[in-house]
Amino acid sequence: MRYQPNDEYPAHLKPHKIGHTFDAWRIFRIMAEFVDGFETMTSLGPSVAIFGSTNPAPKDYHYYNMTVDLARKIVQRGFGIITGGGPGIMECANRGAREAGGKSCGLCINLPSEAQPNPFIDEKYHLSFRYFFVRKVMFTRYAKAFIAMPGGFGTLDELFEALTLIQTGKIKFFPVYLVGKDYWAPLLAWMKNTLLAANNIKQEDFDLIRISDDIDEIVDGIEKHYRQAKSLENF
Repeated sequence: MRYQPNDEYPAHLKPHKIGHTFDAWRIFRIMAEFVDGFETMTSLGPSVAIFGSTNPAPKDYHYYNMTVDLARKIVQRGFGIITGGGPGIMECANRGAREAGGKSCGLCINLPSEAQPNPFIDEKYHLSFRYFFVRKVMFTRYAKAFIAMPGGFGTLDELFEALTLIQTGKIKFFPVYLVGKDYWAPLLAWMKNTLLAANNIKQEDFDLIRISDDIDEIVDGIEKHYRQAKSLENF
């Protein structure tokens, strides 16, 4: 619903204030996204979320091939794969899941500049969101581990969202892996030399992060945690 000049509103109200009178109606759209998400994700089973760059790259790009192999091995251990549904790293993760015969979920976001969802998402597990915060709830509630491949702001957003929620006890602990030691090392160094030095985080906060380029080590760690936790939801 949009404001029209002849609508019965006091003349002194500015357009942005008038627009706020419709904010309550947004709840229904938000609720619809939560309902669709919950109904779909509960049938997905234990899964692992993989994040990373949406940029296209040559087929021999190291991290792309690595992501396909990683997703394939995760699926072979009985997990599904969850991504943001886009191209690049996410497409490789969904491709690995599909090729291994596993469940391949894509939580897409509606953006003007966003490319079409990648073709390796299972139709049953293809969700499209208007709101980032609803989408992030689906990741953090149902993923049994987060894997951050090299990426940009979106990858960092998901990474630090998870770390903050685990650190503050708002969700149960689950493994958070950074893949690409050369890529992530400068960020970890800054966290230690700046955040830790300023006493804005604690040394034990680094225990929430695992950095590895060993695919088998990552898959073993995820499976071990899931067998011990025996939980399908994180909160």
